[in-house]
Amino acid sequence: MTASLSSPLDRAVPAQRIAVVGSGISGMAAAWYLSARHQVTLFEAAERLGGHTATVDVELDARRYAIDTGFIVFNDRTYPHFQRLLTQLGVAVQPTEMSFSVHETQRDFEYNGHTLGSLFAQRRNLLSPRFHRLLADILRFNRQASDDLRYERLSAAFTLAEYLDTWGFGVDFQRRYLLPMGAAIWSASLGDIRRMPALFFVRFFHHHGLLSLRHRPQWYTLVGGSRAYIPDLTAPYAERIRLATPVRGIRRSANGVVLTTSRGQEMFDQVVLACHADEALRLLEDASQAEREVLGSLPYAGNEVVLHTDTRLLPRRRRAWASWNYRLDGRGDDARASVTYNMNILQRLEAPHTFCVTLNDADAIDPCRVLGRFRYSHPQFSLAGQHAQARHGEISGGTQRTHYCGAYWRNGFHEDGVWSALRVAHALGCDESGTHAVGTPARATVSA
Repeated sequence: MTASLSSPLDRAVPAQRIAVVGSGISGMAAAWYLSARHQVTLFEAAERLGGHTATVDVELDARRYAIDTGFIVFNDRTYPHFQRLLTQLGVAVQPTEMSFSVHETQRDFEYNGHTLGSLFAQRRNLLSPRFHRLLADILRFNRQASDDLRYERLSAAFTLAEYLDTWGFGVDFQRRYLLPMGAAIWSASLGDIRRMPALFFVRFFHHHGLLSLRHRPQWYTLVGGSRAYIPDLTAPYAERIRLATPVRGIRRSANGVVLTTSRGQEMFDQVVLACHADEALRLLEDASQAEREVLGSLPYAGNEVVLHTDTRLLPRRRRAWASWNYRLDGRGDDARASVTYNMNILQRLEAPHTFCVTLNDADAIDPCRVLGRFRYSHPQFSLAGQHAQARHGEISGGTQRTHYCGAYWRNGFHEDGVWSALRVAHALGCDESGTHAVGTPARATVSA
């Protein structure tokens, strides 16, 4: 999980024919790095590139919009590899607001933590002792978690639930703040977040400035939608991209790797599995015991995503509207997260409509306002998964000629996909210089 990417490159690695399976950010980045030295062929089961990089074209009232429905944002602190890639590609980005609200319509409870005014968007909370106890717990958790991380007091075997219960954090703090925020970040249920490793959770919150009220990173979106980086990222190997070509089986030998698709069988020197862990395991016809153990401990869960203009999925009070809006409304711990992204805020859209992207709450949306329905899978993190991440070196590379990359090897986000791709690239004698792709590297453009 914490493997370094700064080890010396093996310059003795000869040019090889490499198959990359999967065209999410991990697969596209791996292919980009590797194609500077090797002949890369990219296989994608879908009819489009990108995976979670999924920008949808919408025409409404004679105006056109490009709306992101999967990957949306990145920041200037915890995405160094992804930022470097964007700089090399010269992709334009723009600053955005990352605010978070929680609302419970059945009980008329809501707040947006972005400003003091939005925090008390529901004015009666100004005089609510219960709400002030929630705020006090937020401050206490930020201090406690920061200190425990700094002084290495967090046990690797502790779940978040055990940590919160041990220190007596209130039910409102857990269910109306911390767990919804985690559920929104990882597209998971409240129960999934409670079962997360406490160290994993606290370290992530610390790195992303979520344990501080002031020192937070600046977030960005890509101008024109997240798909804007795909053409340049895939340009070096564009002629060897095979869309709508699902891989049906993979078998390894001492001489190479055989991939079976609808076109037949094809031999490669190496294969990079940049698909989800469960998909990778299904493709292996000769999976080792270690591969079954490791990949089997890194599960995914599906999330239903709806693009729409039904603002009833947002808080009742417009001043409580945030970039990310979590809806409680009686959902149990194991119910999928109900999160609505306000895309007008996130993508800085000037439109008479409010474009929303909602996870796992399709029945609450007016069918007449639905613009598209999608389904994406996200990695689930647990103590067992944390141990599996640390075993990457046991199954990736070596005589099996098989390499694994994907965001699931770290925190599950775009930066982790690029980081993981670069780890595979290093193993095959490549670096992140990107001298092969788009000529002289350009600086990423930031639109104010």
